[in-house]
Parts: sequence; structure tokens; C-alpha cells
Amino acid sequence: MYRMDRISAFFLLLSVIIFSQCNRRAELPKGDPGNGGLFLPRNFEAVVVADSIGPARHIVVNDNGDIYVKLSHSKKGEGGNVALRDVNNDGKADSIVHFGNYPNEGGLSNCMRIHNGYLYFASELVIYRMKLQPGKLIPDSKMETVLTEEDSRGSHWHITKPVAFDDKGHLYVPFGAPSNACQDLIRTPGGTPGFAGLDPCPELEKYAGIWQFDANKIGLTQKDGRKFATGVRSVVAMDWNSTDKNLYVVMHGRDDLHFLWPNKFSAWQSAVLPSEEFLRVNDGDNFGWPYSYYDQMQKKNVLAPEYGGDGKLPARDSTVRLPIMGFPGHWAPNDLLFYTGDQFPDHYKNGAFIAFHGSTNRSPYPQAGYFVCFVPFVNGQPTGEWEVFADGFARVDPVVNTSDAVYRPMGLAMGPDGSLYISDSRKGKIWRIMYKGDKNQFGKAELADMEKRKLKSNIRTPDEVNDNLYKGKATPGAQVYNYFCVSCHQHNGKGDGERFPPLDSSEWVNGDKKRLINIVLNGLQGQVEVKRQPYNGSMPQHSFLKDEDIAQVLTYIRQNFGNNASAVSPANVTKFRNTATNKK
Repeated sequence: MYRMDRISAFFLLLSVIIFSQCNRRAELPKGDPGNGGLFLPRNFEAVVVADSIGPARHIVVNDNGDIYVKLSHSKKGEGGNVALRDVNNDGKADSIVHFGNYPNEGGLSNCMRIHNGYLYFASELVIYRMKLQPGKLIPDSKMETVLTEEDSRGSHWHITKPVAFDDKGHLYVPFGAPSNACQDLIRTPGGTPGFAGLDPCPELEKYAGIWQFDANKIGLTQKDGRKFATGVRSVVAMDWNSTDKNLYVVMHGRDDLHFLWPNKFSAWQSAVLPSEEFLRVNDGDNFGWPYSYYDQMQKKNVLAPEYGGDGKLPARDSTVRLPIMGFPGHWAPNDLLFYTGDQFPDHYKNGAFIAFHGSTNRSPYPQAGYFVCFVPFVNGQPTGEWEVFADGFARVDPVVNTSDAVYRPMGLAMGPDGSLYISDSRKGKIWRIMYKGDKNQFGKAELADMEKRKLKSNIRTPDEVNDNLYKGKATPGAQVYNYFCVSCHQHNGKGDGERFPPLDSSEWVNGDKKRLINIVLNGLQGQVEVKRQPYNGSMPQHSFLKDEDIAQVLTYIRQNFGNNASAVSPANVTKFRNTATNKK
């Protein structure tokens, strides 16, 4: 009798589990045909919540399912935030409302979090918050200023403001480096080939680190916090891991190894190095920038060329922390989410999702990234492997120009039911990803097709010879362009749509020759407006180029990319250079 009771109890428990799983699946909306264009592991489905809300950055989902999205920039009068609500539970947003009356320009606006009932969001220089109210999609509470970056430079490189909160009342904010590798930005905007970095690097005092603040205070500036970690060049992806009680970031590595040091690094090395570093950040950690970087192929920190490195010499400071994982260069990690939900199989529990926004500067090789990765964690530690979780955003293969990518994954959020949400920065598409299979049957077979996608050109390591897209195909002006300009402005001259402006049909390109020559010779910093859109990527000076080279490349861009302006002669460049020299 006792044995029969145990058997009955077992089957009762089993039936409850099965019913519970079936009931949860029944409550989830139906996925779209073709999963909204995404490739996902078996038995996952995706529904497109919204198709085109504008250039989306980070995203968050409230406990009631309301979605809040940060826009990188917004039209006048529309607001820098978007709120979405699904009224009939079909997975589609029925209400889409823009809100947030604050300055929102520059392209690097970021951050969307909910903490203690407040909605946090940020422009490039200011973090704001508004109190959410039960039942209301749009908060009508007072907008409070949490933190202001008092920077005399104004907008600069790596000025994004993601935030994270720990469980002890602290707020974490990165302050990105205003340079690539601590070059002297007064003498050499953007960097000049062969120039050493400043030593010691003065930027480390106020930049290239993560600061800790009191999360209960508002009206803060940087001096109200303390430097929690240093040597962190640029952070957009950051999350607090509630399981092991640690802060994690995925750092954007430095750029332009070949452009700045052509005698030390090949174009191929510059395309795949240095690593995008997945970091566990503890109080007082130093991650090496600008003096060193992590090489994921050698699996070690190496000395940066600005400080005497050749790609092989080890970092000069042995106390620099290593990443927990190194990803290939320039994939652009733009969000990080530790999954704590119960909807997905246990394989995903407490693991990390990373949104790789996609590269801009891998030329002459295909651009890479443009997918969402998953890193399994076991007992609080990464297993050392990573998986392709969601791919197909770019819709083209290979991605020759960044602007060829139809969508770029940007933000990650988890809904109250454990669904994963992904935002796109190109048009503002929002996907909701759900699991519809048997969690107990999930295994390697469900991941097999995604493993094959590692062979795609946006994910695999390019072949140094066979994957070179433009080998031996360029005219003299195009050769100069492909060597010095294409990383930012792209092969089609359209820029990346966010940091670096387009040259195609540009009023700057078709305008005054002297202005163009001056920009090439002396560089350009600060925000500019091109075709009615703001950009703040730094333009390096190229005074080291011969007058003939400058004339050829300017003529090339003025007579290509939809432009039809007169040629620039070497004499034009020589005259301008001599005039500028005589004025000094």
C-alpha cells in the first residue's frame, strides 16, 4: 500500500509539472513565421513586438510587461524614450508612445533600467530617472537628474552611460576614454601613425574606469563617486550578476592597430585584434588600458604599440587582470544580460547573453558580429565556451559595409515571464524570444544548427588571403581611401549611421575644398551635423600624407558616392598647407 501511495504521488507530481509547462506555453503568444528573420536554437520562437520605433539602444521590461526603449537620437518634440504595451497578449505592441523631454542628441545616448520603481535613462552627458506609477504606461512624475558628467570636452568618444545596481545600494557608471589609446588629442586628434601614447596616461584620472555612487542620491557629479575599477577603455554592456554578487562588463577593445602601426601589424591582425574582453569587475581592479590589451589568440595581455609593444611583448604590469573570456576584435558588445528566468531550459539559467552590435572597422575583411551570443555559467563560472543564440540580423553575407546590415542587435531585456527581448539600433525593431519545447529534453541536438553558424562570415575568423574583399581592385585615390578612411566611412561612403558620418551626397564633401583639406590635415573633433543628423566620432589628422595622396583621396570622394564636385589638385593641398604653416 505504501509503495502504491509513493507511485501515485510520483505520477501526480509529474502530471503537475507537465500541466504547468503546457499551461505556461499556452500563455505565450504565437511566434512569427520565420521567427521575424532570426535563426534560433530548436524550439525557440520569436515574435516581432514592434517593427520600426526609431534608432533603439537599451531596453527594459517592467513587471507588468510594459516595454521601455532608449533612442540614440530623436526628432524634435518626440522625446528620447519609447514606451510599448501589448493590450491583447498577441505579442505585438498595441500602444507605442514617445516621451521624455530632455536633450537627446549625438548618437551615443544609452541606458534604460528599472530600479526601485524608477525608470533610469541617459543622454550622453546626463543620467535621468522618473518614478513609475502602477497602471500607467507613461510616467507623469518629475524627471530627476541623477548624474551629470561635467566635461569641458562635451561629447567625446566612448561617452555612453549604461548603469548597473548592486544589492547594497550602489550605482555603477562607466566613464569611457576620450581617445583610442591615450594619444595626445591636442596635437593629434584621433591619433597619428607612429605616435607614442602619453605616459603616464592623464586620462586615467577621470576616464577609462567605472565609478561607484550612492544609488539613493540624485544631483550627482563624478566627484561624488569613487573610482571602482580602472583601465577600462569603453563600456556599453554592463550588468550586475545577482547570483555571484559581482559586476560584469564586456569592454570594447582599442582600434586601428594597422592604421597607426603598419610596420608592426597587418590589416588582418587589425581586423581580428584586440579582444572584446568579458570582465568580472572587483573593487580596485586594473584592466590595463591604454598600456596593454588582451590577445584572445595568444590568451595573454600584451604591451600596446604606443608603449613599445610589437604584438608579442607581454604587458609591463603583471597585476593587470585577465578577462574571463576574450571575443574576437570589433564585434562591438553593446549589452549584457544575466538570465535569471525560468522559461528557458536550465542550460541558460544564470548564464550571460551578449548583444554584439557589429563591427565598423574590419576592412578589408568582412564586418563581423551582428548576433546575440550566450555564455553558459556553471557554479558561478563561465564554462569557457560561447554559443550563437540569435543570428540573421544583418540579412546579408558578407557584410561589406556596416550600412549593408539591415538590423543590428543592440539591447537585451528579460520579461516577467522569462522571455528575452532584443532591440535593433538601425530601425528600432523589437523581438521577443520564447521557448516552446520540452525543457527536460533540451540538449546538444537543439544547439547543433546554431553551432554551424559559427562558419558564417560575420562570426568566423577571416582567412588572411581568401577573405580580403578588395585585394588589387583599387585606383590610387581608392587605395588611399581603403587604407585610411574606410574603417569609419565604409566602402560605400555611407558611414556607420551612428558615430561616423556619410560621405555620399554630403554637403561637406561637395562644399568648400579648403574646409575638406583642413579636416584631412588637422583632423576634427566634436559634434558635427551631416545631412541633418549629428555625429561625434573623432576624425584623425592625416598631415603625414603626401599632398598628392590627399589630392587623390579627396578627388575620389568628391567624384564618387553620389558626389559630383570638382577635383582637388596637389597644388591646392600644397598651397593650403604652406599658408597654414606660415600663419603659425
